[in-house]
Amino acid sequence: MSAESASAIPRSQADLLDFIDWSGVECLNQSTSHSLANALKQGYREDDGLHLESDADEQLLIYIPFNQVVKLHSIAIKGPEEEGPKTVKLFSNKEHMGFSNVSDFPPSDTAVLSPENLAGKPVLLKYVKFQNVRSLTIFIEDNQSCADVTKVQKISLYGSTVETTDMKGLKKIEDGH
Repeated sequence: MSAESASAIPRSQADLLDFIDWSGVECLNQSTSHSLANALKQGYREDDGLHLESDADEQLLIYIPFNQVVKLHSIAIKGPEEEGPKTVKLFSNKEHMGFSNVSDFPPSDTAVLSPENLAGKPVLLKYVKFQNVRSLTIFIEDNQSCADVTKVQKISLYGSTVETTDMKGLKKIEDGH
């Protein structure tokens, strides 16, 4: 990821919350009492009392499918100063990843989150790597203080939808021969 962060999201980029396919969203190693919905769903993620928390160790593996193809521009991951995520690896269109095989694939992008990022400042992604995204896997490898538990208060994905051709709207061209 770019070392320079977005100071503001460009007008053409929107929160992709409405394009998430909620039936397919998964999070490995989440605490049952502090699940992914707390950090990702509208209404929950704005509540500072709610958060996503890791369970057995500091790592989290989050799978987010979209209900249409999107272009991902930037990501914001908000968390506490000590237990907030540090190294975040993003994988575009990689399904069925687990902790056993996440290191087998090169990430589409990697970020080391700063205190400014944890306060909500978005990180610009390598935009060319996120042009036709059907799903996003977020691997939170560690946290700021090497604590046993990682906490995420909010995850926001910014980008745009990919305009697709409406095949019904196309008219057949008659050959005059």
